Amino acid sequence: MADPQDDVPAELFARLAADPLAGLLGIVLEQVRPGYARAAMTVGPQLLNAAGAAHGGATMALLDVVHAAVSNSHGTLAVAQDVHTEFLSPGRPGDVLTAEGTELHRSRRTAVYRIEARAQDGRLVATALARVFRTDREWEGV
Repeated sequence: MADPQDDVPAELFARLAADPLAGLLGIVLEQVRPGYARAAMTVGPQLLNAAGAAHGGATMALLDVVHAAVSNSHGTLAVAQDVHTEFLSPGRPGDVLTAEGTELHRSRRTAVYRIEARAQDGRLVATALARVFRTDREWEGV
């Protein structure tokens, strides 16, 4: 577990946690610190596909919320360039999926992140390798 002393400033966390789509899907951003982010989502009936499993779009949205948080955790705006996702095991109704993202590499202009979503039983549901373009623009109001 990350040390809360390392968390990003409250203003930045609030901005990252205010994602409207995340709110619609019930995704809750739990922690952000430089180079790390974690969010969770409960697979309810509104997130199921026709086969009765977690919709890939909902699972990908969970990964993307974490990608946005971890890539912007240094306080400057980062813009997604690529997200390669592998769906490994279906999220089941009632599962609590928790996604964690970690920074693998960061340069002045790009960064790469690994994001994994697991069910409460430890089952790996999906993984992503994601890349961003890093700008020099600081988050306004942070």
